[in-house]
Amino acid sequence: MEKLKIAGSELLKGSVNISGAKNSAVALIPATILANSQVTIEGLPDISDVHILKDLLEEIGGKAALENGEIIVNPEEMISMPLPSGKVKKLRASYYLMGAMLGRFKKAVIGLPGGCHLGPRPIDQHIKGFEALGAQVTNEQGAIYLRADELKGARIYLDVVSVGATINIMLAAVLAKGQTVIENAAKEPEIVDVATLLSSMGARIKGAGTDVIRIDGVEELHGCRHTIIPDRIEAGTYMIIGAAMGKEVLIDNVIPLHLESLIAKLREMGIHVETSNDQIWIVGGQKDLKPVDIKTLVYPGFPTDLQQPFTSLLTKAIGTSVVTDTIYSARFKHIDELRRMDASIKVEGRSAIVSGPSKLQGAKVKASDLRAGAALVAAGLLADGVTEITGLEHIERGYSKLEEKLTNMGATIWRERMTDQEIEQLQNS
Repeated sequence: MEKLKIAGSELLKGSVNISGAKNSAVALIPATILANSQVTIEGLPDISDVHILKDLLEEIGGKAALENGEIIVNPEEMISMPLPSGKVKKLRASYYLMGAMLGRFKKAVIGLPGGCHLGPRPIDQHIKGFEALGAQVTNEQGAIYLRADELKGARIYLDVVSVGATINIMLAAVLAKGQTVIENAAKEPEIVDVATLLSSMGARIKGAGTDVIRIDGVEELHGCRHTIIPDRIEAGTYMIIGAAMGKEVLIDNVIPLHLESLIAKLREMGIHVETSNDQIWIVGGQKDLKPVDIKTLVYPGFPTDLQQPFTSLLTKAIGTSVVTDTIYSARFKHIDELRRMDASIKVEGRSAIVSGPSKLQGAKVKASDLRAGAALVAAGLLADGVTEITGLEHIERGYSKLEEKLTNMGATIWRERMTDQEIEQLQNS
């Protein structure tokens, strides 16, 4: 096991190239199961979730080659193998295999999702959608069993706006008979990306990116080539780091439209932000940053995935900021770690109250989930002295070449192997 060390307080300058979107990749790769010939997806991020999904496609009989961010999948010989445990348990988004396998084989057995511990991530809306399409769904010994004689289009109203349920129902519905209408659908860019891939494979989808999606089922889907969208959350993380410690930081390969809520909040704080077609330029170093309140909402609102790193930036603001997370109840696990670094933050219900400015100090901290890890990296860059971060397996799920990208901008960041004693302490903590 390794730990990440950061010597903070160094100003950053340079550019960072954004990888393909993690939240797209974890749905696009399962979507290849629906095709009857070769599918190529290019621009994938080099993260653990992508490697695990490649292995799972091979486990069910597919052929998959992954090199330089490009995956070539031949799904012809895939079979509906049960995936009750093993690698499925490591994935937060393993549920996309349910929709894809149900769509193609009319049956699937998938272990309940793993990944980050963000409290319950209920899949009741997914199940409601599958049942509306004609599937029988049972939960047996920690795995979801899906069976259908045939899938028929249906009108499905989502009780809560859910990216996962919207995509999963799309995957199951593209080969169903007749028309499926998803109402109160999520509008995230990743949904549009998945719909673009499916349309390139021959699916008939209208309305992706709006709250009503219409899908006319087709007989079969064929292979295609698809380029993934840039990762707006990775881009947002580097924008926050640039705002905190950058002299001048250029974020390259980004769609600024996907980050309007963050850009607005950075400008509200007094940070200089400029945008072009596919770049965002941040000029940091402003002395008197204003406090701001943020409330996470479904897209196009402020992303829950950026709430944690943004909290680290707010420790620099002069005054009190309030961060409210309406999406996940367990998204404040980074707060205790930031307190170890001398941040002045208290949690009241679903809100964190940040009093600043605080001069953060390097400390030994632990990433409890992916975006908490991003928050601690941002805090480590801000802090005096050396910060030591454990729990790197969480960070590796969503950030490709993190140390390399930060080092290129002038950060002092490196990995070290943990001693047996440190590993034992970590496992007991």
